[in-house]
Amino acid sequence: MVRYVYDFADGGRDMADLLGGKGANLAEMARLGLPVPPGFTVTTEACRAFLATGAEPAGLGREVSEHLSALERTAGRQLGRPDDPLLLSVRSGARFSMPGMMETILDIGLNDACVLGLAKASGDGRFAWDSYRRLLQMFGGTVMGVDGSLFEGVMSDLKHSRGVANDLDLNATELAGLVEAYKDLVHRETGEHFPQSPREQLHRAVNAVFESWNSERARLYRRREHISDSLGTAVTVQTMVFGNLGPDSGSGVAFTRDPATGRPGPYGDYLANAQGEDVVAGIRNTVPLTALKQLDSTSYARLCDHLRTLEAHYRDLCDIEFTIERGRLWMLQTRVGKRTAEAAFTIAAELIDEGLITPDEGLARVSGHGLARLMFPRFDTSAVGGALTHGLPASPGAAVGAVVFDSPEAVRRADAGEQVVLVRQETTPDDLPGMIAAQAVLTSRGGKTSHAAVVARGMGKVCVCGAERLAVEAGRHRFTVGDSTVEEGTVISVDGSDGAVYLGAAPMVDSAVMRYFETGTGSAGLTDAVARTMARADGVRRLEVRANADTPEDAARARRFGAQGVGLCRTEHMFLGERRELVEAMILARGEGEREEALRALLPLQRQDFTGILRAMDGLPVTIRLMDPPLHEFLPDRTDLAVRVATAEARGTAPDPHDAELLDAVNRMHEENPMLGLRGVRLGLVVPGLVAMQVRAIAEAVVERTRAGGSPKAEIMVPLVGAVEELRIERAEVERVLAEVSRESGMTVRCPVGTMIELPRAALTAGRIAQEAEFFSFGTNDLTQTTWGFSRDDVEAAFFSAYLDKGILTASPFETIDVEGVGRLVRIAVEEGRAGRSDLKIGVCGEHGGDPDSVHFFHTAGLDYVSCSPFRVPIARLEAGRAALPETKCSDSR
Repeated sequence: MVRYVYDFADGGRDMADLLGGKGANLAEMARLGLPVPPGFTVTTEACRAFLATGAEPAGLGREVSEHLSALERTAGRQLGRPDDPLLLSVRSGARFSMPGMMETILDIGLNDACVLGLAKASGDGRFAWDSYRRLLQMFGGTVMGVDGSLFEGVMSDLKHSRGVANDLDLNATELAGLVEAYKDLVHRETGEHFPQSPREQLHRAVNAVFESWNSERARLYRRREHISDSLGTAVTVQTMVFGNLGPDSGSGVAFTRDPATGRPGPYGDYLANAQGEDVVAGIRNTVPLTALKQLDSTSYARLCDHLRTLEAHYRDLCDIEFTIERGRLWMLQTRVGKRTAEAAFTIAAELIDEGLITPDEGLARVSGHGLARLMFPRFDTSAVGGALTHGLPASPGAAVGAVVFDSPEAVRRADAGEQVVLVRQETTPDDLPGMIAAQAVLTSRGGKTSHAAVVARGMGKVCVCGAERLAVEAGRHRFTVGDSTVEEGTVISVDGSDGAVYLGAAPMVDSAVMRYFETGTGSAGLTDAVARTMARADGVRRLEVRANADTPEDAARARRFGAQGVGLCRTEHMFLGERRELVEAMILARGEGEREEALRALLPLQRQDFTGILRAMDGLPVTIRLMDPPLHEFLPDRTDLAVRVATAEARGTAPDPHDAELLDAVNRMHEENPMLGLRGVRLGLVVPGLVAMQVRAIAEAVVERTRAGGSPKAEIMVPLVGAVEELRIERAEVERVLAEVSRESGMTVRCPVGTMIELPRAALTAGRIAQEAEFFSFGTNDLTQTTWGFSRDDVEAAFFSAYLDKGILTASPFETIDVEGVGRLVRIAVEEGRAGRSDLKIGVCGEHGGDPDSVHFFHTAGLDYVSCSPFRVPIARLEAGRAALPETKCSDSR
């Protein structure tokens, strides 16, 4: 028989798949002897069964009743008992942390009778009525579907009529009146009365949490974080403890280390006379956790002791929620905390030094995505004036954008290509689309553990919170700071590293981490942590990392970044700019003489380019791809030519003879789909002399570098091969020219010849192609395009957003490898290619080679190297090291 409910005593941290992260970690804290309010957890299996049928699974109600009875015996109180009621919290808890995305309902069990008993038992009528209004607001919004802003409006009207600014300034009588107003609101909006039965409240609250798994904001968050929709959420039911019982009570969020910088020591926010939701909602500005030492030194000392226990036990940064009830500390939640990229590298290095984790575990706890963020530029503060305002630096980085005040406007402008900064008093889970669309988030309220801060850190977004001088007037689409007014659309710069906000677009400078990769030097702290991590990654990785580089400058930069060669040198990129006319002349040549003249002009230019790249990569392989342009890239625009010729004719004048000649040639060579037309190996086979010119330029560059004392290692790659016969013919031409240059120079020129695998047919016939190829390099951009039938130039704007929204795609297949489709072709080609040639070298040179998730796939698929743009080389090195770790060691980057 399936078991759906577990007491805290029956669980542990290794049961997160079943109990969710919250339930598993509460059970773990209870096992450690920490002060956890008793409770039980309804499993993710129950949620999945509920979502599949729309009804509770058989037996769930009975199990909940049994565990509730046990909880009542432990607490010495009963749910619904009028004189001293047991109150409960009902909270979501998925396998992976999804802060603020699903529902929480506190104070379950209060009704018109129990609120009076709670007031008498606690000796505090204000507290009782405050708890009841909180239940009505949460239950009414979450379970009964009342718009939350309506409750806020009633509260605002009450405070305005009483002349107070803070909820705490309302007395018991005023709160009792607020309760009645809330009940009337619920009835007016839903047609039903707020349920007075505590059992019904519990039942409906659990089901509402289940249903929140499929809310739009939760689904959007999961798509962004690549969390499966099939997991479901657990529900934790726990005895309420109260931080809103007066000045000797309160709630807070604590971290064992600073999640923004990684600095050790207790860190967080505290709010006196508040329940936990007040802290993360940012409705009142918190005080730093250290202030608790003055407010309640005993609780502070106990909290610090528990923080040390948890960090030592989890061997990682821990994120804790706690409540103090009249001087008694309770631990409400712990989890391995989300952190910024800077904190991830710093914490990993420090935990290694403290002996808590191994170097391999430290490597597993960082990611290429995080390293990429650390390589982003920072503001040049020396070049800007004074800051407009300051807030709390909640998530580091530098971002520039136009001010917007609501989520829909942020999405609209971002979809139009504009960079925006979302400015709010405080964010709520409903702001998630706008937070995703924005470059940065700026709030006037809330601390470093508010909703805005936690979600932004998790997404790697720049965030500044609690900028108290910022008066946000969202309804008027503006904010003010003192005498300064900033209207919607005004560009501002937000520095999440120090909390500063500047008017206008502040200039950028390279980050310290980028300077480290450029120069190989850095200071202690973050760059030292990055350097140590990179050294470990290089020490354990199997995959080599090369760079895609088309100029000597790119090759030199890639080598500084740690590239072990050039995996793709695109020769057609060398013909842009002033050289375009030479290629145009070659393509449009009407006879052999004109073509040979154009090729002779191109030869020394190509030789010069290859010599420079081989010099920059001396001693390392340089894979040079023979020319592969869609011809339209080197021909004049057909429409422009036609318009010029037609305009001249319409005026009764003769068109320019050159324009007329070009138009005639362009019309002859026009292709409806040039990406699938005369390019790659096909171009080499039908344009006489082109391959010979390029191979001669390569071979003569090798001779020149060898005579200069270098060690050139050029490799020649034939693009877009679909049949082995194509490669056989072109390889014969390559070897003929190499032999010719060898005779002329008196020096043996040896260049391995391979091919790109970028067509499905090439992958499926890889065994035959390997008989003529000494290496393969997957061109995953074209392989993705031809496998999916997607035009990579058009589909992103045309329909990718709809495909992502509908869950057809979880990520663009041009950014992260499609493992099921394109990946299967890669595996087939690797297996059959090596069966045809045992010493076949295999790599990838599409931009997937620098995508962190794709690098892991290429490792498992058995490739020898990945190649990517120079700036992604460090990312690929890091992920290649992480991919080589045992699977159990590599933590989830979320």
